[in-house]
Amino acid sequence: MGRTPLRMAAATTLATLFIASTATAGYAGTEEVTNPTPVDGTPGHYIVVLKSDPLASYTGDVNGLKATKPAEGEQLETQSQDSQRYVQHLEAEQQTVAQEAGVTPEISYQVVLNGFSAELTGAQVDKLRASKDVYDVYPDFIRHPDAQTSTDFLGLGDDKKGRGGVWQQTGGVDKAGEGVVVGVIDTGIAPEHPSFEGKKLKKQPKNDKRHKGGQPYTDGTFVYFDKSDGGQFQSTMVEAQEWDKGDYSSKLIGAQYFYTGAEAAGFDFQYDYLSPRDGDGHGSHTASTAAGNFGVKASIEDVDFGKISGVAPGAKVAAYKACYVGPDEAVTTDDICAGSDLIAAIDQAVADGVDVINYSIGGGAASTVLAPEDIAFFNAAAAGVFVATSAGNDGPDSVTADHASPWYTTVAASTIPTWEGTVQFDGFAQAGASVSVPFGTTVTGPSIYAGDAPAAGQAAADAALCLPGTLDAAKVTGHIVVCDRGGNARAEKSQVVKDAGGMGVVLVNVPGGADSLDNDFHAVPTVHLSSVHRAAVLAYVQGGADRPITLVGENTTGVVTPVPQIAGFSSRGPMLADGSDIMKPDIAAPGVAILAATQNGPGEAPTFGILSGTSMASPHIAGLAALYLGERPNAKPAEVKSAMMTTAYDTVNPDGSANKDPFQQGAGQVDPKRYFNPGLLYLNDVPDWAAFLEGKGLAEFDGVEPIDGSDLNIASFSIGSLASAQSVTRTVTATEKGTFTASVDLPGVDVAVEPSTLKFTKPGQTATYTVTFDNQSAPVEQWATGSLTWTSKSNSVRSPIAVFPVTADAPAEVEGTGVEGATTVEITPGVDGALALGLSGLTPFSLLEDPDGRVVGHSGDEASGDENKDVSWIVDVPEGTTLSRFDLDSSDDAGSDLDLTVYRVVSADDLRYYERWQSATGSADEQVTLPAPTAGTYLVVANVYSTSAPMTWDMTYANVQPEGEGAFTATPNPIEAVRGQATSYELSWTGLTAGTRYLGLVQYGESAVRTIVTVDAQ
Repeated sequence: MGRTPLRMAAATTLATLFIASTATAGYAGTEEVTNPTPVDGTPGHYIVVLKSDPLASYTGDVNGLKATKPAEGEQLETQSQDSQRYVQHLEAEQQTVAQEAGVTPEISYQVVLNGFSAELTGAQVDKLRASKDVYDVYPDFIRHPDAQTSTDFLGLGDDKKGRGGVWQQTGGVDKAGEGVVVGVIDTGIAPEHPSFEGKKLKKQPKNDKRHKGGQPYTDGTFVYFDKSDGGQFQSTMVEAQEWDKGDYSSKLIGAQYFYTGAEAAGFDFQYDYLSPRDGDGHGSHTASTAAGNFGVKASIEDVDFGKISGVAPGAKVAAYKACYVGPDEAVTTDDICAGSDLIAAIDQAVADGVDVINYSIGGGAASTVLAPEDIAFFNAAAAGVFVATSAGNDGPDSVTADHASPWYTTVAASTIPTWEGTVQFDGFAQAGASVSVPFGTTVTGPSIYAGDAPAAGQAAADAALCLPGTLDAAKVTGHIVVCDRGGNARAEKSQVVKDAGGMGVVLVNVPGGADSLDNDFHAVPTVHLSSVHRAAVLAYVQGGADRPITLVGENTTGVVTPVPQIAGFSSRGPMLADGSDIMKPDIAAPGVAILAATQNGPGEAPTFGILSGTSMASPHIAGLAALYLGERPNAKPAEVKSAMMTTAYDTVNPDGSANKDPFQQGAGQVDPKRYFNPGLLYLNDVPDWAAFLEGKGLAEFDGVEPIDGSDLNIASFSIGSLASAQSVTRTVTATEKGTFTASVDLPGVDVAVEPSTLKFTKPGQTATYTVTFDNQSAPVEQWATGSLTWTSKSNSVRSPIAVFPVTADAPAEVEGTGVEGATTVEITPGVDGALALGLSGLTPFSLLEDPDGRVVGHSGDEASGDENKDVSWIVDVPEGTTLSRFDLDSSDDAGSDLDLTVYRVVSADDLRYYERWQSATGSADEQVTLPAPTAGTYLVVANVYSTSAPMTWDMTYANVQPEGEGAFTATPNPIEAVRGQATSYELSWTGLTAGTRYLGLVQYGESAVRTIVTVDAQ
């Protein structure tokens, strides 16, 4: 990631990064606290990331060690002599760092991350964070799996022979993804399953002469496979619980497992296999969806569902188990995917030589583009590996999507034509999801609402949910029971009804709750209806006694359910991570009622499951990436992603109208029938991602100039703050000759494309264009969305757009001097009319004095601090504070390096913390600024990292209140604003105390736009 980190200034809330032994990311609604004191560090399990580049992005800056970053069009060669020498160098470096801190590493990472995981004491945490060789120390965290055939719906080919679609165009199902390895990081895999059936591996010594298209083989220790890109896959064969070397085959060529992080969290493995074997089904399901064999007969509970296939049936599969299942099969909250194990799996997958990674793992709404997983995937992409990730299952609310970084593809879930049944009664016939009413048959009986049939001593609200033991058998027997969704597993509801003597179920979603329709296998015939039908169903059933209802095993309404729709559970954008200049999700793919392989034990019959989730959508994209790479082995991840996005089409709303919301669908529904011929490509690689990160202030790279986040050369446009005209630039690469003309659909925003026509005389040519966005009538402080399309005679290339018009474009900070004075502030309003200026302050900075009383008039000197060179203070932030700032200032700017960390803690006597902010650059002075901080107790820690001569340093802070000193005034106030027309106002003050610094704040209207004001009253 570069050798010198910049400040990580954004708050790291423990709602997203938990210590493995405390809680899961799924429970972020109430504040959790770490344990015990941040001053002494937090004992626990950690991921230690070093500053030196990992293997995938090393550029050769160590004397005697050649660069290992793959050249343009090549794959990472992890087994080369140069790579092995650099890996040894990293291992030695890690051991040195660990030994200096008295740490014993558990897992070592060298390929996509340079670091290790370990159990650390509080003192070791502090010592490692202070090390000049350490980038950061991250608490281990917990993630969870995000849970007509989809291949036929996507146009890949028919289910019988694979004809009539993309598979046939690429040479048939056996060639679909040939020479490509799909790595699946998940809950493991069922090796005997027919979806992964292959030939026995031939045993022979390793052959250094590679043969594209050859069969995998083994030397008894490793599996080798010569890939279509000229690289070689090489993976260790393991033997573990219910797993041996005979489980590998010509299809399943890799399988490993990682568990030390889960073990450190105290996880009980008795409900799973401590091996690559899948004990949950999620991993087998995602793997078979991405690259399972073609034409596998599938049945569930004696119901024949015909044949299923993976998206890239000709590809090989490598499973990397990092997730383990808990005792309750109905939930994922007792499962575990420890962050350190996940990173170990990513590291190993790239080291082995996979071409594609599927990562159907989630942890809630992303708060940054540079979490530990993101760093690992940055380097995986640098190594040429395409990564598909699930967007998460926290929809339909906005700002819920996970995985915010631009170097991988984040996938939303959409619907496909599925198995349906019909609920009929007088004046009503509506279709819903059903696989438990036999096709073509009917079930008719008297009806009752479960909430009207509570058992003695049971609450009606619990009975309405059909919770176990809540129904009165005397009322329910022989009835079709209407059950509300929620409270317990959907399939359990039908079992409760059966146990009470019921003959069928109408399962209705409740308005405001989850509204997906799920094909569960129920204990009695059941049809699952949308929430929009609940009122009508209850009005009928409760309008009389024993009113008849009929359940039909097919859709008899004559109305075809519109597809693809974005699933209600699919997490939405926008992404608020690091400025909102990256739009997510990127694309949508089938993720509702997906039939695929699930788990089985040794000697047991293979099983299949119908599952829904963005977990099911992501492997469709992973499989399509494998299909693309089978045809174009040397394509970079950005090429594959761009080709998918620009050829996607709109999903639909429930009424069949086009859904144009990019925060739901990204670029739209993936279209395999078009993505091999995208017309234009938006290409980007490591230098572009590095420039993006530098522009965000998240990292530093040698020889890289920062860019605005909106200028990253990706196939979407997102501007997180638009007050006046803003131009962004893109460069496209043609895949065909032709002339392309631009058109834009963005209501309320004036958009100019220059040039508006691009002409290419042959494939491979590039052209650069600029798009200028200027708000005209779109409401401020909310997103305006649309699209830009380049159209030629034979093709169209579409990119989604999202811009956020704001009240004003104003400077982040202004400065003034004098006990009495003024300064002019220039702004560009984004609105017309009176724009009020809300002032807070001025508030004087206060010096945090040397706690030892040794350095009078200052906070410390070169000799200050404990054994870790830390000095700390408690600061109270009162209610109503609009801005807090903490400044660390050295008298020796050239020869000293200080670091600053601020924590919001439980109390002065309980230093467990809720949030942490850090400013730790290589410079002498540091600063942490907190807009609208939560009132409470804060711990301020200054670290005297290094000094070269006697010096002093000052730690000051200010908490800005609405009322302050100095008669702080803005003139004029309000401003008569004209949208897009630059104007100015004057800030003035008087009567300040000489020799004191002051802090103030200006708010523009009721918006989130602010200008910080500092005054040095000399």
